[in-house]
Amino acid sequence: MTAAAFFKLTENAPYAELLAEVSLEVEEVEKELQRQVGSTVSMVEDIGSLTLKAGGKRLRPAFVTLAAKATGKEFDVQRARKLGAAMEMIHMATLIHDDVIDHSPTRRGQPTAGSVYGATGSILTGDVLLAKSMVILAQDGDLEVIRTVSQMVVEMAEGEVAELEARGCFDLPEDEHLEILRRKTAAFIQCCCVVGALIAGAPVQSLSDYGYHVGMAFQIADDLLDYRGSLKNIGKPVAGDFREAQATLPLILLRPHLTIEERDFVSRKFGNGVTEDEVAMISRWMDDRGAFTASEEAAKAHIANALTCLENLPETPARLLLKSVADYVLTRDR
Repeated sequence: MTAAAFFKLTENAPYAELLAEVSLEVEEVEKELQRQVGSTVSMVEDIGSLTLKAGGKRLRPAFVTLAAKATGKEFDVQRARKLGAAMEMIHMATLIHDDVIDHSPTRRGQPTAGSVYGATGSILTGDVLLAKSMVILAQDGDLEVIRTVSQMVVEMAEGEVAELEARGCFDLPEDEHLEILRRKTAAFIQCCCVVGALIAGAPVQSLSDYGYHVGMAFQIADDLLDYRGSLKNIGKPVAGDFREAQATLPLILLRPHLTIEERDFVSRKFGNGVTEDEVAMISRWMDDRGAFTASEEAAKAHIANALTCLENLPETPARLLLKSVADYVLTRDR
C-alpha cells in the first residue's frame, strides 16, 4: 500500500485538503528515504532499496506529521520530514532483522532481503539503516527528541528479546504478552506521536497516550490478521505466529475454552509442524469460542481510549484525521 492509498480513507472528506497535505508530506519523506538508503557499498544500497520498494503504509512518519499538526501550533515542516524519515528507517531496520530471525521468504508479497541477500548482509544493512537514523537525530540536535527516540529503540529491542524468550511458551500469561506488545509495537507509535508534539513545542501527554493505545490496537489487529488473513492479503503464511511457537492474544484467549484433549492437541502442534487443515481447525475454534471476538474487543477498547485522548487536543482537521487513522486500525485487512 502506498502513502497515497493509505490516506485515501474516504471520498469528499471534510479534511480532504489536509489529506492531500499529509499525503504530500509522506511522499516527501519517501524521497528522503530514497536519498538516505543510498550508499557507496552496493549491498547496503541494494538491500535498502529492496526494503523501500516493498512499500508499506509509512504510518510512522505520518504519525509524526499528524501529531505535530494536531497540536494546532506552527512547526518546521522540513524538520518533520527528516525526523519522519529517521523513524521509518528504524522501522525498516527492524523489519529486515525480523525477517531474518523468522526466516521469512516474503513480506507484503515480495521477497525479503534475507531471502535474496542472505542473513549476514541483511542484518548488517539493518544496522546501517539504524545508524543512519541516529545521524539524522544527531543533526537535528534536539536532546529531548534524541532521548525519546533512543529510549524507544531500547524498549523495542528489549521487547523483541522478551518475545524471543517467550517463544515456545504455550501458557504465556496474557499480561506478559501485552507487555511485549507495548514494548515492541506500541512504544514506537507512541514515540512518533511524542516526536510530533515536540517538533511543535506542545505538551506531549495526550498524543503520547493516543499513540500508546493506537499502537496496542494495531498489534492486536495484526495478531488477528495472522490467523484470519490470507496469503494474498497479508503477504505471508497464515498463522505464522503459531507455526513459530509464538503465543498471541487469539491463542491465549482460546486456551480456557479447550477441552483437555483439544488443549493437548493444540499444545503439541504449537511450533511443531502444524498442517493447513489443522490451522483451519484451530482458527475455527478461535472463531466459534469467542477468542477472535474477545481480541477484537480488546483492540476496540484501546481505540476508544485513544479517541478519548484526542478530546484534549484543539478541534482541527488533524484531530479528525487522527480519529480516522485509529478507525482504520480496526478495519484494515493487511
